[in-house]
Amino acid sequence: MEAIAPLSIVIPTYRRGPVLVQTVEYLLEQQPRAAQILLLDQTELHAHADESRLQAMAARGLIDWIRLEQPSIPRAMNAGLMRATSDLVLFLDDDIRPDPELVLAHWRAHQRLTGLTLVAGRVLQPWHEGVDQSGGTDFHFASEQPRWIGEFMGGNFSMRREHAVALGGFDENFVRVAYRFEAEFAHRFLASGGRIHFEPGACLHHLKAGDGGTRTYGEHLTTWRPDHAVGAYYYGLRTGHFAEFFSRPWKSVATRHHLRHPWQIPRTLLAEIRGMVWAWSLFLRGPALVPLPPRNERR
Repeated sequence: MEAIAPLSIVIPTYRRGPVLVQTVEYLLEQQPRAAQILLLDQTELHAHADESRLQAMAARGLIDWIRLEQPSIPRAMNAGLMRATSDLVLFLDDDIRPDPELVLAHWRAHQRLTGLTLVAGRVLQPWHEGVDQSGGTDFHFASEQPRWIGEFMGGNFSMRREHAVALGGFDENFVRVAYRFEAEFAHRFLASGGRIHFEPGACLHHLKAGDGGTRTYGEHLTTWRPDHAVGAYYYGLRTGHFAEFFSRPWKSVATRHHLRHPWQIPRTLLAEIRGMVWAWSLFLRGPALVPLPPRNERR
């Protein structure tokens, strides 16, 4: 009999197609396999081969495939959170190659750790492959040593469903690229008495697909659109990091790219100003969180 871990995997996805199918196939090979794999798919329509493969997986009960009309990372994550059937929820990116014991490592970490704990997994980016990460004292998400940390990466973390719901889930005011939505959630989680544990055994390889996902919104160094900037300003307002809010416009153009392409500085500053104004309007509305369910419906 196949071993099943009492854990729900939630994957928000947008215009990823073949790499999404590959990611799901990797996850179906995990031992133990997760009790549920939820795809929150914001893609208008996949290529025929990918659409057919996902339909076949759903028909066999291997995945719960939910189609959403409007692209939004935190909204998709909230939708997955509310549809999860397990008490433990693992959030993953849609362009990954997980190590064989990713699910097991997350599950065991929560069995071992007590209290209000979020487990952040190890993320190896393409430039980390083949590089010894055992040295150095500065923390990064490719590190090999477990420790308590202050933030997490949204593409590889797990927590108890009831804890996330009690905090209102993820703030849907983090629009478009949703930059810094994890940091804002971490801020609320830590303020509530929670702790974030880095578990290097829960490792995946981020494939950084060249299109789809947040890359749909262009390159942050060259675009005039505010899609990449608005989240950073909203985060500063929500958490009281006003120094970060007011210093960001200047930091955004103090880059090697702008030193080499100074004619793009006005375009970048325009994107930052537009993001700042947009963030103020979102902040004044108040956070867009998931309503706490009635007491008799809470798990």
